Amino acid sequence: MIQPLVHGFLLALGLILPLGAQNVFIFNQGANHRSISKSLPVIITAGLCDTFLIVLAIIGVSVILLSIPVLQITIYCIGLLFLLYMAWSLWRARPNTLESYRPMSAKKQIGFALSVSLLNPHAIMDTIGVIGTSGAVYEGSEKMVFTLATVIVSWLWFVFLAMAGKLIGNIDKTGKYIMILNKLSSVIILIVAMMILKQLLAILL
Repeated sequence: MIQPLVHGFLLALGLILPLGAQNVFIFNQGANHRSISKSLPVIITAGLCDTFLIVLAIIGVSVILLSIPVLQITIYCIGLLFLLYMAWSLWRARPNTLESYRPMSAKKQIGFALSVSLLNPHAIMDTIGVIGTSGAVYEGSEKMVFTLATVIVSWLWFVFLAMAGKLIGNIDKTGKYIMILNKLSSVIILIVAMMILKQLLAILL
């Protein structure tokens, strides 16, 4: 049981560490809220989405879904639009002080978290291509251990990101650094969106 546990842990950690739209957004929400509890909507939503994708990948359903060209194009288009809207929203946030800044509502957090988790082609392909195929070598209880290891890593990482963001938010009492973080987050998400646009055009042309 040790092998699938370690395999799942290291594999999930390697995939989730790179700076992507999902990680940036969770960190950003941690920094923008007064308490970590206010960031729970984004943490829980991202965790549930990753769990959903991992389970689908390991049982093979997601591979079947993405073998349908129309579905691939639809996911790319919707994901691109959500990312562009998110980048625009973060860029426009201009807090003068923490007291005058109104953080993103729980409903908006959930909506954005859903978009960067379920409508992110890069995340989906990583989950299917790496976690899905890696999990295929295990059977029975070993497959379950592998699955749980990858899921637990995702949840712990999202909590860590929000807490790290909250630490930055506590240091920043003027709102200056949060504004810079919002701008940086917007640029990174825009870059991810452009990469998705490039892949979409490659499919269509």
